[in-house]
Amino acid sequence: MGVQFDVIVIGSGFGGAITAARLAEGGARVLVLERGRRWTANQHPRGPTDAWLYRKNSPAKHNGWLDLRFFPRMIVAQGAGVGGGSLCYSAVLLEARPELFDAGWPPEITYKELRPYYAKVRDMLSVQPIPSRQLTARARLLRKAAAKLGHGDRFTSVPLGITFDEDWNHGLYDPLGHQHSKSFINQQGERQGTCVHLGNCDIGCDVRAKNTLDLNYIPLAERHGAEVRPLHIARRIEPDGSGYRVSFDRVDRERLISGSVRAEMVVLAAGSLGTTELLLRCRDEHRTLPNISRRLGKHWSPNANFLTPAFYPDGDQVKQGIGPTITSGLEFMDGSVNGQHFYVQDDGFPNMLLNAMRATLASPALRPLAWLLERQLARGLDEVNPTRDLMLWLGQGIDAADGELRLGPRFAKPWEQDIDLKWRVDESRELADTILEMHRRLSEATGGQLYVPLFWRLVRGMVSVHPLGGCGMGRSRTEGVVDHAGRVFGYKNLVVADGAILPGATGRNPSMTIGALSERIAALMLRDPGAGAER
Repeated sequence: MGVQFDVIVIGSGFGGAITAARLAEGGARVLVLERGRRWTANQHPRGPTDAWLYRKNSPAKHNGWLDLRFFPRMIVAQGAGVGGGSLCYSAVLLEARPELFDAGWPPEITYKELRPYYAKVRDMLSVQPIPSRQLTARARLLRKAAAKLGHGDRFTSVPLGITFDEDWNHGLYDPLGHQHSKSFINQQGERQGTCVHLGNCDIGCDVRAKNTLDLNYIPLAERHGAEVRPLHIARRIEPDGSGYRVSFDRVDRERLISGSVRAEMVVLAAGSLGTTELLLRCRDEHRTLPNISRRLGKHWSPNANFLTPAFYPDGDQVKQGIGPTITSGLEFMDGSVNGQHFYVQDDGFPNMLLNAMRATLASPALRPLAWLLERQLARGLDEVNPTRDLMLWLGQGIDAADGELRLGPRFAKPWEQDIDLKWRVDESRELADTILEMHRRLSEATGGQLYVPLFWRLVRGMVSVHPLGGCGMGRSRTEGVVDHAGRVFGYKNLVVADGAILPGATGRNPSMTIGALSERIAALMLRDPGAGAER
């Protein structure tokens, strides 16, 4: 009671963590409201009964690791927790191609303008490629396939937010053993370790080698006085005097307890879906922010994410589940294939069976059985893994960005409003077909057999791990929801800083660009805290 804040930040992903850190560093009193938990290494989901899923309509009981949203012909995967999407993304931190900003963006946003902010993110997240001696089997497979198809010059290792030890190599005794991870204290005073190729990047790194936002930007914010409140779900924003009041539900022992807090400024950073839904509710349901642009919800993009599995008779070519999730890519962003702009990466996933077995047998009552099965439970290059021969190609590209988020009646409770997505593949069909055909050629060139996902074959559906747009930038409210600085048109001191403000697809992994835009937004807020986009 009586605590006063200058800024409330809603969300703690690449938008929220960065703006909170920089604003607190600049002297602002910052509060961060995060809907998910604050995860620790010993809480990461592993076993079948662990907290895997976050359910938007029952967050008090289901506030797990991953938030999956199901729409007609589109599934969207998001992270939930302090650190946002950085918790479950594959740690790829690629800058956008400079020409991306030549059209469709406000004139203030250019690659030259973003370059110093890219550098800030790169430094904070200690971005580096995987050491050449540590290339995964999947990366070597992609390199081999590219060479066979005449695209060898397009193959590159991708920059990663992972800390590596140059001395680690696959020839070590028990190479995936935790004892090979070198412990250190990072710049923000957090203890981390170096990567030992456990393959659990997307479900929480066991040795904290992945440089998630809860290990850098969030501690920086807290060191400068910011307060982070996990399990707080923002429900409404309304003007209150010269500032705003944010109403929320707080999770307390599987119950939701209502509350509110006020500040002069609010930064929305709940992600493409979360931020857009909150503003839609404030405009159309609560009517607390009625003047938000009619462009709200439009130009949503899945970043043309296309995940395609391929089966290989010889599992040694893939060794799925070993090594960082993504380490290399093949770029076709120059439009040289069918005039389409896209990127292919060597995606992966954890050894779910072994993780589940080890988690289940970790209880004291089952330790004798775990001792008997010690060899079968061991992590190693020859570990038990029924999916070791399954390759997963990830495609992404410049799609039409013509999806629309809007409120509509819930299926089970039509008297309640829920977020809905109107998306059709028509304008992006040629891009999707081009990516799929490249996945097929890469597989066949190396002895693999591609399996076209049933979701695509039946309804032309896709799975997006890079949801973008909904609150796009523009030069005025007739063009976008926010200006080049993330300021909401029509409302002073109301800012959006996350993937929702991108006016279209990036074609590459977008986290680095979201981070650079957020660094710039925070810098402009500190430079001119009273500025607003009121056109």
